[in-house]
Amino acid sequence: MRLLIAAALALPLGGCVARTALDVVTLPVKVASKTVDLATTSQAEADEKRGRAIRLYEECLGKEGRRANRDKRAPDYARCDDVGEAPPR
Repeated sequence: MRLLIAAALALPLGGCVARTALDVVTLPVKVASKTVDLATTSQAEADEKRGRAIRLYEECLGKEGRRANRDKRAPDYARCDDVGEAPPR
């Protein structure tokens, strides 16, 4: 009777042990993959960042133009060089 109970309990535990062993073996690969993903920038992320920088720069140009018009002076676009990504001169 005890042998039958032990055999019945061993069947489900075998799957759990195998699953846990598989998780332990694949964990370093998953961690390394996630680390590489966080450390690198994809092309889409780089494009988004560049687009955001250009948009901020163009917003600054517009604000400077409106301020200069309001103050009746020539716009000083050099003020926008540190905002976003200025085009090369």
